[in-house]
Amino acid sequence: MRAQNVVVLQGDSVIAQSLLNSLSSSFRSVRTVNSLGDLRASIARTRPAIVVIDMEAATMAEVANLSREFPKTRVVCTHRLADEAMWTEALNAGAADVCPSYDAKAVLSAAIRSTHRSRSVAA
Repeated sequence: MRAQNVVVLQGDSVIAQSLLNSLSSSFRSVRTVNSLGDLRASIARTRPAIVVIDMEAATMAEVANLSREFPKTRVVCTHRLADEAMWTEALNAGAADVCPSYDAKAVLSAAIRSTHRSRSVAA
């Protein structure tokens, strides 16, 4: 599985480091960015399989734009107070999943599921 790249946009540096540590064991390259502009540039340059986006750093419209602009990159959203309504809205915007920001294991699971779905669709 380590052949995939991941880019993380997370407003909280402690959570960003936790996600980086969790994801780096399962993906070839995991890097963090500090802004939506940096995220967009990183996606265009490195074509990661997955991006993890803190919903406090991006709107649902921005998630939808990223999903449309980069359809081969799966979006996993995080939020400190993720709930079912946010999950539904994010999925409708093109995200693969929404997880609580503090739950690195859930984000890792969502990212792994996303790569498996991408491979299934490609096959």
